[in-house]
Amino acid sequence: MTASSQTPAPDILVVPHDPAWPERCGAEREALLGATGSLLVAIEHIGSTAVPGLEAKPVIDIMAAVLRLADASAALGRLGEIGYQLTPTGMRDRLFLRKRTPGDACAFHLHIVGQATWHERNERLLRDHLRAHPEDARAYGALKQRLAREHRRDGLAYTKAKTALIQSIVDRARDARGLPRVDVWED
Repeated sequence: MTASSQTPAPDILVVPHDPAWPERCGAEREALLGATGSLLVAIEHIGSTAVPGLEAKPVIDIMAAVLRLADASAALGRLGEIGYQLTPTGMRDRLFLRKRTPGDACAFHLHIVGQATWHERNERLLRDHLRAHPEDARAYGALKQRLAREHRRDGLAYTKAKTALIQSIVDRARDARGLPRVDVWED
């Protein structure tokens, strides 16, 4: 396929907070539990859609913990039956799955991690900090709006351009909990 015949990447869409996002996450949580039984020992809504009032891409991010990450592979078939596809990311110590909606818009991201790392996961720390510090949430929302305009069709550039602010917020959140600082950009 030539570059000229490729379908262009969709625009990055950052929208106002939708109060229905937590309800959608709750319904999806029930579907996940139904598919996996007791394998998932914790499930939480993470990401910008989990922060009231924060602008976000309309994708629900969910983090789930298993006792051991190796245990999660047993559930991949069942998760596939409810629409989740394993997506290689190169990130260590996690499985990342996507569930798309009709029209191929990505509706859910599922991050599966080991329970031993649950309390120090940057995504959970960022969410909690943004919920408790509305001024940081406003700054983050404004940055996302600007970057969505600047990097309309380059999701990686959009994500990387948010890193400095996210790193600053996560560093403060980790400091407040006595956790060591770590790079938020996982390899």
